[in-house]
Amino acid sequence: MNILLTNDDGYRAIGITELHKALAKTHSVYLVAPKRNCSGMSSAISLMADIEVEEIDENIYSVAGTPADCSYLGLLSIISEPIDLIVSGINLGANLGEDIFYSGTVGAAITGRRLNYVPIALSVAAYEPLHLEYLATKSLQIVHQASQLPADKNLLLNVNFPDLPESEIKGIKMTKLGKRGIPDQPLLIHEDGKSSFYRFGPSGSLMPNQEFTDMQAVADGYISISILNYDMSAVDQSFASYAEVFECE
Repeated sequence: MNILLTNDDGYRAIGITELHKALAKTHSVYLVAPKRNCSGMSSAISLMADIEVEEIDENIYSVAGTPADCSYLGLLSIISEPIDLIVSGINLGANLGEDIFYSGTVGAAITGRRLNYVPIALSVAAYEPLHLEYLATKSLQIVHQASQLPADKNLLLNVNFPDLPESEIKGIKMTKLGKRGIPDQPLLIHEDGKSSFYRFGPSGSLMPNQEFTDMQAVADGYISISILNYDMSAVDQSFASYAEVFECE
């Protein structure tokens, strides 16, 4: 399988480095990722702007643009081989619940929804994870399992790992997205004449009754897999039929 590997943390991030090593054992991997950290950029593209692409090594490229730029450039320009699957991650920090709306990790994966296999966004609930080698190996397994999913051109897998050793992972759960309250108030850093400088802090606090959600699963020591549907229609689609693929409880 030809895999386009990207992220939003940057091409040198430890998450994508470990994942690249794991995927390359059995697949042809083309790493195209941002030059710098681009967290929170969702699926934004650098419209009508010049984008620098640098070849770092064989089949490894850095892009002075957004995560979505990386995916589009890899699919449409940089890589001559046909891409079967986009994998994004492993992101340092979880992408749970409504975080997906601004997640660059998810935004980079979305562009692969028209390919032969369902795109996959992978994140770990830690900024300095201790078990990346195991999580990368588990990611490879999930990639193989996901290849069994039906060829629905609107689906995306959003996977979140707790940062735990293999012995403490309780299993995999198919989950729905959790919900947060109103985001925290932006921090006023300082004022300079007529200008004010703000910084966004954490997302809103978790709302109560998070049963069967990605947030609850990760907190309880499970790997969470949420199936996202980018048809964007108001249709109730059950994910129960997919649970067997991932050996969920």
